[in-house]
Amino acid sequence: MPRYVRILLWSCLGVLLALAIVVALLATMNWNMARPWVSQRISQVIHRPVEIRGDLDVDWLRPRKESEGPRWLPWPQITANQVVVGNPAWADEGKTMAEASRLIATIDSGALFHRVFRLSSLHIEDASVLLERNEGGAVNWTLSETTEESKTPSKWTFDLQSLSLTSVRAQVIDATKELDFQTEFDSIAEPGADGYGLEWKAKGRYRQAELTGEGKSGGVLSLRDGAKPFPLKGEVSVGTTTIGLEGSVTRPQSLAALDVRLTLAGDTMADLLPLLGVALPETPPYETEGRLIAKLDGDADVWRYEEFKGLMGKSDLRGTLEYHRRKPRPLLTGQVESRLLRLRDLGPLIGLETSGMEKKEKKASDFKQPADKALPAKPLNTESWKVMDADVQFAGEKILRDEDLPLDNIKAHVVLSDSVLSLKPLNFGFAGGTLANNLVLDGRDKRIKADLSIQARHLKLKQLFPGAERMDASFGELFGDAKLKGQGVSLAELLGNSNGELQAVASRGTISRFLLEAAGLNVANMVMVQIFGDEQVVMDCLASDFAVEDGVMRTRVFRLETDDAVVDVEGRINLAEERLDLQIRPQNKTVRIFTLRSPLYARGTFKNPDVGVEKGPLAARVGAAVALGVIATPFAAILPLLNVGTDQSTGCSSFASAKGDTGKAAPAKQEAGKETQQSNREQQIERTDDAGEKDEAGFPKNITP
Repeated sequence: MPRYVRILLWSCLGVLLALAIVVALLATMNWNMARPWVSQRISQVIHRPVEIRGDLDVDWLRPRKESEGPRWLPWPQITANQVVVGNPAWADEGKTMAEASRLIATIDSGALFHRVFRLSSLHIEDASVLLERNEGGAVNWTLSETTEESKTPSKWTFDLQSLSLTSVRAQVIDATKELDFQTEFDSIAEPGADGYGLEWKAKGRYRQAELTGEGKSGGVLSLRDGAKPFPLKGEVSVGTTTIGLEGSVTRPQSLAALDVRLTLAGDTMADLLPLLGVALPETPPYETEGRLIAKLDGDADVWRYEEFKGLMGKSDLRGTLEYHRRKPRPLLTGQVESRLLRLRDLGPLIGLETSGMEKKEKKASDFKQPADKALPAKPLNTESWKVMDADVQFAGEKILRDEDLPLDNIKAHVVLSDSVLSLKPLNFGFAGGTLANNLVLDGRDKRIKADLSIQARHLKLKQLFPGAERMDASFGELFGDAKLKGQGVSLAELLGNSNGELQAVASRGTISRFLLEAAGLNVANMVMVQIFGDEQVVMDCLASDFAVEDGVMRTRVFRLETDDAVVDVEGRINLAEERLDLQIRPQNKTVRIFTLRSPLYARGTFKNPDVGVEKGPLAARVGAAVALGVIATPFAAILPLLNVGTDQSTGCSSFASAKGDTGKAAPAKQEAGKETQQSNREQQIERTDDAGEKDEAGFPKNITP
């Protein structure tokens, strides 16, 4: 054999022997000796102390078909036991960021030639991870020491192709949100077509409330495809609030979009503020279900709760709402409908107190109504008006109001813009008739500015008076108009400096002491007793017209006509001081009633009214005026209410035909009443001026028939 052949053979044998020795060493090597070196290198990469406390072993596998490297190059499968990753220096001592009983990683060695660190598979078993944010906002999951490091692109890329979890627990502690919960994950053995790859269970606390939940989601690796929806299904309970959802999330890392079937239930919607970031009022227990669609784009997020149905207390709600996140305030829009609403359920949404909510919100600093005040003096809270804007349409079939009459056929358009709340319109059926309202409340300043208009039509007196149904009597209808403007911090202040007018006409009714007492009309009840005693009286017509200036109501017209008498009322009502100053002048239409010869007065406060018989010069003066028939009654201002457009007579025909004096005085008595006549003529001019600008027919332009 030639020498060069022998040299070549020995060289090949040497190489093969060296390879055999290397393979033998790798196969039989005690890899535990390499644990310090491996731990140190990993620590340098993630800037966290890493320690492999258990065995470290390497097995060599045949490359898979999809490998980009040579088929003869084996893949190492590394098994590390008892791996511990430490926390940053600011974290509590004794806590670790991650611990795993076993990590099994298979590396595609062929991909290393292309600067790709590819894990063909990674299995994590019996592991725990702690994700923590301290009160200063620092987090332990940021692994780079400096921002410059994160900006420098790496020449290597990382690729994880398969991940499986067995008994993996993740604990989240967020001191800024008072959140502390733990979630356990397990891989689903055979993921189905629905895309679910993980099962999870959660338990912990959120702001002193117990937190529990369970569900399933897409596999961790499906998070890599940001364009593909990530499936999610689960139910979470936080205290008394339960949230259930089923649907998908786009790019969960940044939450780009959401499309889920959402169910909510809880004791009060106010508890949703920390969960949803939406300020909602205290409410009765509720539950709702609908489709939640979100398009999230920084400061222009849009959340749409579509075709939801739910209950609040015993009230039902359904509709579609959109929440637009924008500056300077978010906007809530939509349409809401209801078949049945109870005012005690609806009250918290519109700022009204209910008995249940009063107990829940009671504080030592709660406002107490002054004992001498009848009008509500509690300051109106407009702070919630600054939280968001709103444009919501509402339609309801019926609203129940505890002991009061129900409302029906409700139509409302609620607009809230820059602390200005408007309800245009706020229309509903009431007492067999209708109430058409327009209300604007400007809450930009501490003193609210209010602008209110009300139009009442065909309100049935039989339904308005409690107990009237039990009486064998006929009852007519009530018509009214009101226009008021005012400002203040409470309802009492708003009325106390208001300006405008009030007009009302009631026809063909039966009144009695029993009815007035049941209705809580104390002054009217006392006047009734003084004039008619305890008798049941048939009322042909009642007409009233008040001018309101700086919170003082002055009578332009106030007349009650019955079968036997005509009663005129004149004077003023001070809403700011809640005081009465009225003169009541009854006139006989028949000779059988003798108690009507003396005028009456109504004075005192709303809380403590005083009704009695006038005596002395004032009684004589008023009596002379009545006898002379020179009391002017400008009914033109309320003709639209006297003539309500019905085919039947209202019983107020004598009022509608009145054009000035109520009668003619005898010549012999005219001189005696000259002074009174002149005084009343001056009052008539003032009332006519107050009626406002008139049209060609002589009627005020601001009154619509």
